[in-house]
Amino acid sequence: MKLNTFGAIAAFLLAVVFILRNVPVGYGMMCGAFIGALLGGVSIDEAVRLMIDGAKEMTPSILRILAAGVLAGVLMQSGAAVAIAEKLMQACGEKYALFSLCVAAMMLTACGVFVDVAIMTIAPVALAMAHRLDVSRFAILLALIGGGKAGNIISPNPNTIAAAEAFHVPLSSLMMAGIAPAVIGLFVTYQLAKRWRGDDKHMPKIETVEKETPPWQKAIVAPGVAIILLLSRPLFGVSIDPLIALPTGAVIGVIVMNKTRELNVFLRVGMEKMSGVVFMLLGTGTLAGVIANSALHQTFMHMLESLGFPPYVMASLAGALLSGITASTTAGTAVASHVFGKALVEAGVPSLAGAAMVHAGATVLDHLPHGSFFHITAASVHMSTKERLTLLPYETLIGIAIATTCTVIFYLFL
Repeated sequence: MKLNTFGAIAAFLLAVVFILRNVPVGYGMMCGAFIGALLGGVSIDEAVRLMIDGAKEMTPSILRILAAGVLAGVLMQSGAAVAIAEKLMQACGEKYALFSLCVAAMMLTACGVFVDVAIMTIAPVALAMAHRLDVSRFAILLALIGGGKAGNIISPNPNTIAAAEAFHVPLSSLMMAGIAPAVIGLFVTYQLAKRWRGDDKHMPKIETVEKETPPWQKAIVAPGVAIILLLSRPLFGVSIDPLIALPTGAVIGVIVMNKTRELNVFLRVGMEKMSGVVFMLLGTGTLAGVIANSALHQTFMHMLESLGFPPYVMASLAGALLSGITASTTAGTAVASHVFGKALVEAGVPSLAGAAMVHAGATVLDHLPHGSFFHITAASVHMSTKERLTLLPYETLIGIAIATTCTVIFYLFL
């Protein structure tokens, strides 16, 4: 039995209301899905079945995300992330300080570090740089956020894994599909950041504490091995699943850094970081399971087609809409991919193109204030909520640049 369109819309809207009321995203989506299913005309038992079936669809993504937690834990806890970031900034020099921040955030996120963790990792060094060069916190945070957004669409992070699973495309192919949009996003970020004008009257005094980090040559081994293994299919014709590639890279990196005794600590940190994402994805699965069992996605597709929009545009819009609702790249990508994926493919959009455009679209509004990213990034450079709000239009422009580039590339050239 299918839900009526009213029930699917109600599920969406109720999930938004719960999230805006600070209900945890996972629970908010589960509640919205259940009530929306009932309003859509199905029984309690059928509503539960749809939610469970939707959550089951997330299982492959969850397993690979837990595997990604091994790499993330090693990078965060071993000091490898800091070592890589510092080397990148040192290589660019003070003349291109803001560009070095963009690149450092992009590369760190692309290596498999969560975007918020990447920004928090680089922020202390960035603040010290801002003091020395008299650069505003607004400029450095915009550089970090834009670089993080660019890196996020070419990373083996949960959002990329979710899109690859939903559209049944290799993770490595989706990562490579994001390279050109990521480069454009990096360029736009740097141009916006270096043109930032305005005094920063509340720049805090930062005392930097030196922490022991491994040599960058050793720090880069873990993400380097993981990415090479992921790219083994296009490079060598051998397909290695992320479930194997990501932990393997992490373990080899730990051995090279001589930190095998600390591996259990790294695993615990990675598991703790991923546990919140896993729960959120289970919640998104329940919502996607309910909505995908309605005609809502087909209704939206037909409406846009009647207005003259190609289905390619729908992919990016779906990612942007859902990222705005959830204020999360991962949740936005996961829901949009599972709800609209089949309809996009049936409309003639190739699976890789659909996955890449939905994923890129999810960078447009993932920074809104009802999500944790907004507050974590504000805290990383000691900004008030009012100060942090001034960056929202610029972040959105960066996301639009990334999504537009991806859409144009697939629509016109591929």
